[in-house]
Amino acid sequence: TYATSRFRGDKNLLFGVWGLATGRSDLDGDTSAYGATFDYPNDEWEVSFGYKRIGRDFDPSLGFVPRRAVNLLDFEVGNETRLSRGPVQRMSHEVRPSIALDLAGKWESYEVSISPVSWQFRSGDRLQFNADPEGERLVEPFEVSDGVVIAPGSYHWRRYRAEIETAEKRRLSVQVTADFGGFYDGDLTQFEFEATWNPTALLTVEFESEHNIGDLPSGRFTQTLVGNRLRINVSPDLSIASYVQYDTESDSVGINTRLRWTFTPVADLFLVYNHNVRSLLDRWQMESNQLLIKLQYALRR
Repeated sequence: TYATSRFRGDKNLLFGVWGLATGRSDLDGDTSAYGATFDYPNDEWEVSFGYKRIGRDFDPSLGFVPRRAVNLLDFEVGNETRLSRGPVQRMSHEVRPSIALDLAGKWESYEVSISPVSWQFRSGDRLQFNADPEGERLVEPFEVSDGVVIAPGSYHWRRYRAEIETAEKRRLSVQVTADFGGFYDGDLTQFEFEATWNPTALLTVEFESEHNIGDLPSGRFTQTLVGNRLRINVSPDLSIASYVQYDTESDSVGINTRLRWTFTPVADLFLVYNHNVRSLLDRWQMESNQLLIKLQYALRR
């Protein structure tokens, strides 16, 4: 990696290359991956480019690979303008195209994220609008929901996204997002809502929800997810967080509760409780129950 903050006088510039190879006895063939990165991150203009090639047989023992036998390319150009007067403090505009090609050079998927409006107000509130052409080439059937299956083939569609977010400095902050447009050979509308309430410095309450409505030739589906998180900061050394989530796709409720206690500057104790129940045959049944205890201690010299 080469990085400098003095490009053309006072600009930032970064260029890097990387490579990985796996050599286990059970692997044979194209077991390497490599790529390159170029980044020009500066206040007024930001330009970046990334490339990755992942071999067909690349399989690291530690970690995971989201997609093999692929060339991934992404590019970004963004402009940010700061205003000295008026209610709008910062205006951002960006274009981010990305494409995935197989090793023979045939496209598998692509997305172009176009953000003509991204305004941050002096109050801290934010407004954004995106238009995203997308495409996917399916080589096997893709099940979106129960009974709703998309057949193999090449698909092209456009999606639009509008987002409003209030400043996090407020005692009650809200984010509302509407995502709508095409989806493969049909349409998909998504609504997202998030709210964070901080009545005191010791307590934080968060609520989130998502509702999806899909209309495809193979069928219509709806999906809903709701979640609630409670955080209690008893002291800088002791905190409790609990998260509850329900979704209609799995028809299950999951609860995750975690206590963290820093009893010395170099040691932490974690207590984690996970509880999951699922609706089966019109009855709620326990799916799993788990209690974890973790002690973390740092040795310093």
